[in-house]
Amino acid sequence: QVQLVESGGGLVQAGGSLRLSCVASGGSFSRYVTGWFRQAPGKEREFVAALSRFGSIYYGDSVRGRFTISRDNARSTVSLQMNSLKPGDTAIYYCAVTTQLGAPARARTYDYWGQGTQVTVSS
Repeated sequence: QVQLVESGGGLVQAGGSLRLSCVASGGSFSRYVTGWFRQAPGKEREFVAALSRFGSIYYGDSVRGRFTISRDNARSTVSLQMNSLKPGDTAIYYCAVTTQLGAPARARTYDYWGQGTQVTVSS
């Protein structure tokens, strides 16, 4: 069983930055595709970023150029550096992992999810 724990969320003003981290326990982290999703109140879960075990990187259109995903296999950690934050980035952010290949932007691809961390961007 894989457990994921996110941290780093909080309240920040528009234009600011936050760095989210997600630590995995159980399983073989280096084999995983790692992803970040977010969900705002009343909206569907939205793809943010993904990083495959082969180093392929994917970003959602709304965050490309502002967010950066990275991973440290030795520490079983995936991070999301978020810059130039906007009020529209306000959401609960979830990390997720899967051993499945293909469709990294689809939430149903992922097998394990963290509990989420709240990010609030004030105007």
